Amino acid sequence: MSVIEIIPTVVPSSLADIEAVADRVSSFAHTLHIDIADGTFAPNTTWMPHGEQFTTRPGLLYEVHLMVALPKEIGLACIAAGARRVIGHIEAMQENTPEIFDAWKRAGAAEVGAGLLFPTPLDVLDPYVDSCDVVQMMAIKEIGVQGLPFAPEAPARVAQLHQRHPKLLLSVDGSVNETTIGDLARAGAQRFCAGSVLSKSPNPLATYTSLIAHAESALQ
Repeated sequence: MSVIEIIPTVVPSSLADIEAVADRVSSFAHTLHIDIADGTFAPNTTWMPHGEQFTTRPGLLYEVHLMVALPKEIGLACIAAGARRVIGHIEAMQENTPEIFDAWKRAGAAEVGAGLLFPTPLDVLDPYVDSCDVVQMMAIKEIGVQGLPFAPEAPARVAQLHQRHPKLLLSVDGSVNETTIGDLARAGAQRFCAGSVLSKSPNPLATYTSLIAHAESALQ
């Protein structure tokens, strides 16, 4: 079984956007990554959960990336909607990280993780690594929308965290494509959130398969 996971992403303005992308990718992807932004922590505003439910699709897991100032409450609402992986930013959670993770797990999250903005020092994570199922590193210097430019320093930053915590599962979000994924995989990342590379592809399945092949080839 491949250690590489490609995760299609959506930046939704409505629940209908999530459903449309889920319909498009559920035949080949195992997880859908939903970006949620509040206009405060991130500059843009997206759909937020208000009692709705994601449609259950066999074999498709919902993951939420909370680019929000109040991750605990919004994370709980996402879990109630059907999310089973929840990633909150360490910059917003800070010393409350263990408490927030515990609340999410008790509410039904199968995995909890910490997001890390590009400028944030890696040692900020050190007290919380044992609480994390995954750390999501940004490979772009700004957040909120798809299509932002790749940060050339990203692979070295991933490699540094991997060397620091070699057993930690690392995910990368931002400007993941066939050009960048090899260096990120060699650096130690195993999960890759793929946004515009899939949403703009005329053949998302072929692009998804190609991303896996590029990452696996880089590890040989």
